[in-house]
Amino acid sequence: MDGKATSDRAELNIGPNALFFDEFEVGRSWLTPRRTITEADIVLFAGLTGDFNPVHTDEEFAKCTPFGARILHGPAVFAIATGLEFRLGIKEGTAIAFLGMTWDLKAPVKIGDTIHVFQRVDSVRPTKNPSRGIVNFWVEVRNQRNEICQQGEWKVMFHAKGQG
Repeated sequence: MDGKATSDRAELNIGPNALFFDEFEVGRSWLTPRRTITEADIVLFAGLTGDFNPVHTDEEFAKCTPFGARILHGPAVFAIATGLEFRLGIKEGTAIAFLGMTWDLKAPVKIGDTIHVFQRVDSVRPTKNPSRGIVNFWVEVRNQRNEICQQGEWKVMFHAKGQG
């Protein structure tokens, strides 16, 4: 990349690892950094959302459930996954919008679990507007045993190269 292109990226607030729509290849994949789930994650999410379901907030109650302990709210796992994925930097300044998802919760995430995200490009599709396109990602949230806790498809609109 020449000096002007590097300068243009900085002026447009585009991260050094960011990819434009036309740079995504079907089958390309990434693993994010890991993050350990804490009690604070549960407490903060419950406070933010008002979801104080005892399976999340009452240890004695949760011990008597099939999970055997408190679990992190499913939407909190998804939210943390988006943050882990952002740390890859591939969308920084080039993503226009998160358009939707299909999402399945497969296994609980408990305090002390360490999760990471596997993400793969499943398809790319130009839009009627040549300055943008849509990328479909297959996404899995995995725990420290590499078990899939949540999975599904994320649909994201990106700027095309030279069109941002």
